Amino acid sequence: MATVTVFPVLHSSEYFTRPSIDELVEREVADPGYCSRVPNFVIGRAGYGQVRFLGNTNVRGIDLNDIVRFDKHSVVVYEDETDKPPVGHGLNKAAEVSLLLNLKDLPEPSILVELLRCRARKQGARFLSFNTVNGEWKFEVDHFSRFGLVDEEEEDVVMDDAAVRQPIAELRESDPPSNGYEMELSHSLPAHLGLDPAKMQEMRMAMFYNEEDDEYMEDGFPSDERYLSRERMNVDSPTSSGKGSRLRSLSPLHMSSQKTGRRSGLPARKEPHALLEYTMNSSELGPLTQGMLLSGQNKGFPVKMTKVEGFKLPAEQETPVAGKMYTNCVVDAALFMGRSFRVGWGPNGILVHSGSLVNSPGTGLSSVIHIEKVASDKVVRDDKNKIKEDLAELVFSDPMDLHKSLDHEFLETESDSFRLKLQKVVANRLVLPDICRSYIDIIERQLEVSDLSMSSRVLLMHQVTVWELIRVLFSKRANGSQLALIGDDDQEGMVLDKKEGTVNIDLDALPLVRRADFSNWLQDSVCHRVQGEVGSLSDARYLEHILLLLTGRQLDSATEVAASRGDVRLAILLSQAGGSMSNRSDLSQQLDLWKMNGLDFDYIEEDRLKVYELLAGNIQAAILDSPIDWKRYLGLIMWYQIPPDTSLDIIIHSYQHLLGEGKVPYPVPVYIDEGPLDEALQWSPGDRFDISFYLMLLHANQDEKFGLLKTMFSAFSSSYDPLDYHMIWHQRSILEAIGAFSSNDLHLLDLSFVYQLLCLGKCHWAIYVILHMPYLDDAPYIHEKLIREVLSQYCESWSKDDAQRQYIVELGIPEEWMHEALALYHEYYGDQQGALEHSIQCGNWKKAHTIFMTSVAHTMFLSSNHQKIWDITSSLENHKSEIADWDLGAGIYIDFYILKNSMQEESAIMQEESAMDDLDLLEKKNESCKSFFGRLNDSLLVWGSKLPVESSVEYDRACYSKMAEELCDLFMNAPGEALNLHMGCFQTIVNAPVPEDRKLPYLQEAVSLFTEILCSDS
Repeated sequence: MATVTVFPVLHSSEYFTRPSIDELVEREVADPGYCSRVPNFVIGRAGYGQVRFLGNTNVRGIDLNDIVRFDKHSVVVYEDETDKPPVGHGLNKAAEVSLLLNLKDLPEPSILVELLRCRARKQGARFLSFNTVNGEWKFEVDHFSRFGLVDEEEEDVVMDDAAVRQPIAELRESDPPSNGYEMELSHSLPAHLGLDPAKMQEMRMAMFYNEEDDEYMEDGFPSDERYLSRERMNVDSPTSSGKGSRLRSLSPLHMSSQKTGRRSGLPARKEPHALLEYTMNSSELGPLTQGMLLSGQNKGFPVKMTKVEGFKLPAEQETPVAGKMYTNCVVDAALFMGRSFRVGWGPNGILVHSGSLVNSPGTGLSSVIHIEKVASDKVVRDDKNKIKEDLAELVFSDPMDLHKSLDHEFLETESDSFRLKLQKVVANRLVLPDICRSYIDIIERQLEVSDLSMSSRVLLMHQVTVWELIRVLFSKRANGSQLALIGDDDQEGMVLDKKEGTVNIDLDALPLVRRADFSNWLQDSVCHRVQGEVGSLSDARYLEHILLLLTGRQLDSATEVAASRGDVRLAILLSQAGGSMSNRSDLSQQLDLWKMNGLDFDYIEEDRLKVYELLAGNIQAAILDSPIDWKRYLGLIMWYQIPPDTSLDIIIHSYQHLLGEGKVPYPVPVYIDEGPLDEALQWSPGDRFDISFYLMLLHANQDEKFGLLKTMFSAFSSSYDPLDYHMIWHQRSILEAIGAFSSNDLHLLDLSFVYQLLCLGKCHWAIYVILHMPYLDDAPYIHEKLIREVLSQYCESWSKDDAQRQYIVELGIPEEWMHEALALYHEYYGDQQGALEHSIQCGNWKKAHTIFMTSVAHTMFLSSNHQKIWDITSSLENHKSEIADWDLGAGIYIDFYILKNSMQEESAIMQEESAMDDLDLLEKKNESCKSFFGRLNDSLLVWGSKLPVESSVEYDRACYSKMAEELCDLFMNAPGEALNLHMGCFQTIVNAPVPEDRKLPYLQEAVSLFTEILCSDS
């Protein structure tokens, strides 16, 4: 613990300190208290600069990773003002700062010195020197914020440590720092692994330079969109506009235009291709340990995958994470290789990580990529780990159909121009028994499925008891003289007589009726455990047999056993068990008298004394050496200790109080309490209760706010599968519908169930669940975002299932959202025609126009599919005000057809009209073509750079060339006399975007006509 509070913390291998961390440790050992008075303490970053704190500095317990950050041409100490200590304390003190500037991006040295003086003065610093050779700028500060070349125009952007690193190419070209800027990596992780830290740093920077020098780009997103603005120190720009423009290039926002030229020597950055699907060597969903197994199939464009082997360390290698305390933890290889190796989630629960389990046999630490599938469908697998389709329908579809059949209320929300109908189940406690019975019927049908594992059957039987408990605790009887019983007709122990299923009950007696029902539920839920333990006893141990029967309140059976053995007096006592308090008091007094009179209890069987103690209400003495589950212990308190007229709420609170004192068994979940489990679980008392006990607490606290809802509706409260929420969601929905509680804070339950449904391909039910999420004023668009995300990510599932698609429409989901997802899906798989159609149907006019111009139009035009082009462009024309470059895009095709038709009509007219009329029409036609040909050339300039591949550019040129040729042909087919009168038309034809070999016939015709005109004039 001493090292945590005494020594400073520094993890980044790019940063260094002087003295180093190791030297600080040695000096602290030799001179206790040294870390509280380190003279001239230095911290720096290789290639960026350093800070030397003047005088003695207290560095005890300082996390240097969070306090000091070097960016390009700047340093920040205590970026968070709330954590900054007073001036003179910590690292907020006088210091000498040295920054290494990149001279390529700065003005001439003679001008730069004055700029640096100005910047230092405006920031409250004192300029010391500037080395024009290596770009080292030194200045002194009295306290810290942000210092360096920081532009006012950078206020809206904050680059993190990884986003503004100096390009590695620049580091290699610049001279090494002259003041001893060796990278001190002796405290880094590679050093602990027995590796050369400098060599590891050199390898990392050589292999991943693209990640280091792309300040303006991280993960494909512009930095100015990824980071929120933070307060930065403002610095006035230089007075000269020329100087200012050059200095502003230091900002990442102003460097994008210079990237190409400055990095011309580096290989071009290629856009990453998304993985279309994962190909695995095993059909099972267990963990895959084969390293790099990702492969993509050709679905419209080539995907090239390369197998990469990372470094490996032997299992016996001593590392900082070795030891038993880290066993079975996954090691993140980002500790070794930086942010290039991240954990990532793929579709359908696929986890890609670059770690291995610590202390696993035969495995050491490595950076080899692993792929594992998180099994979210254990609930529909049999004992051979095979998915059973009939079980999947019973587990998911049938309960959802039942839920859908219940009464609903709707809340209509509006987002932009779309409306959603949020849903909520409404029910009253009078119909709750019927609802619970319907769910139980579905579970009983699941139990009839063959080849279920034993653990699955235990959980299913437990779900039956849970629904029965919900009925017992939360159902309500109708008002009136004829009141239906809550319990079944064959239940025993009812305090009221039954008359053909109905009975007249005093309203004051209803709590006792509920208590009687709860008692019957307890008897039924522990009956199988009592019978199991009784079956293992021999006939000679009849007293122990009776004691076990009493723990399950099987009084009739216990009395019969005692009578069959001739123990008549005990049989009489057993027949009165759990009755009036006077009988318990008499038994208790008799036992006390025996103890007071010194009766030798050695002459009485031990089990008989336990039976007497239990009948007297002394539970702890009766079961002192007998392990018993929590349900039976709760029943013993209820049946033999607490008065029979005590309300159920008091009984539950009493058990909760004893639980807090550690005097009663812990209400563990059923899979731990009963088992057996297919896999070992790490569990300790106090982690969670069984959902049955949570339901009891919810009933007992119904008039107060219940604060255990999140834990109650977690997967572990009823299942050992942390991803199984299918029945918990229904139980929550029904309880909330009858008013047992109200909460807007159970989104984890909703989204977990949505994920489970999506992994099984049931997208329509996932959307149904999203619509049942409560509306939140602070997140009004959460339903829209989730539904659109589901439609987009799982488009292949619902779009190919007509039943799912129809049901999604019936839920009131806007069809525009569905077409939006289909457009993205078709575009991803290279079906540009389908993407265009769905983009139009979803009203994404800009996207539709872009797809039409870059991928569809030229192909359709060259294949003479003119009617289809006209239909598409006509639908887009109605929204041309929303489309950029309309006149140079789809508008060209519309104008072409209009111009072509008009020229054809005018040619027919010119054959009948006079020469003067021909000339007017020809001049008009010439101006129209000249303007159109100019637009064709401009369109090529606009769209040429946006076309996906070079072949598309050639197709586009061929398309425009064909347009121009057709119009030129109409010119050439004009009457000869009119053409003679207007030789300027040939100039328009020559300027048309037609290949040179196609222009040759027109030029020859022009020369021939021109020669003819000259000859006629002569």
